[in-house]
Amino acid sequence: MSAVLISAGELREALADKKVRLLDVRWALGDPDGPQHYLDGHIPGAVFVDLETELASPPSPARGRHPLPEITQLEKCARSWGLRTGDPVVVYDATGGMAAARAWWLLRWAGIADVRILDGGLPGWRSAGGEIASGTEPDPEPGDVELSKGHLPTIDADAAAKWDGVLLDARAGERFRGELEPIDPQAGHIPGARSAPTVANLDAAGRFRGADELRSRFAEFGAGPIAVYCGSGVTAAHQVAALAVAGVQAALYPGSWSQWSNDPKRPVATGH
Repeated sequence: MSAVLISAGELREALADKKVRLLDVRWALGDPDGPQHYLDGHIPGAVFVDLETELASPPSPARGRHPLPEITQLEKCARSWGLRTGDPVVVYDATGGMAAARAWWLLRWAGIADVRILDGGLPGWRSAGGEIASGTEPDPEPGDVELSKGHLPTIDADAAAKWDGVLLDARAGERFRGELEPIDPQAGHIPGARSAPTVANLDAAGRFRGADELRSRFAEFGAGPIAVYCGSGVTAAHQVAALAVAGVQAALYPGSWSQWSNDPKRPVATGH
């Protein structure tokens, strides 16, 4: 688990090493107040990262709600967060890693090998007695990290349409079945996909389930290469992280349902 996750206790020890870069990635669909949540209380030394503007390009029907950012823009943002070549990075949120996993995946996709998610997020840090700071932090010294894309596998819509393996839909079951669609233009799922809601990766305390438990969960979907999508490529990154905890590499479909459902040529399935 140490290649993907870090516990609150481990983070406390790691923060004694001033090279650790800590990113606060609080974001949730329908909650635009991440910056205020950060000001109200964050782990000391953390830099706030805006998922909408720094971890994604502008939305469009052709590319989806959270397209991958251009690598030059991501590098510019990463340097503004103070990321330096070779420094370890820890990302966190307050929602079980659902948003922080986007930063974990994106930075690893961009070539930073040592990126981990704080298991349990800010609630876990608080419950472990971790210190909380409020207000702003001093601007970090600009970093020098150099990023390049493609270090983790991705697929596009055409590959998802003919995926010869296990295609997992990480959204809630009712969205997969087409019973509810609060944001995208069509309800349903990509034909052939299997419903695997991201929330099942977590235990009641909002921490990732153990490697053996996750391995058993994903084995139920069958054998073969795995690709994952969600609504816009955010919570699917959490699924990729959970699979990595289980020792399984998976590809991410960044455009996800928000891209697929905007293309009238793409078929839509409903039900189980």
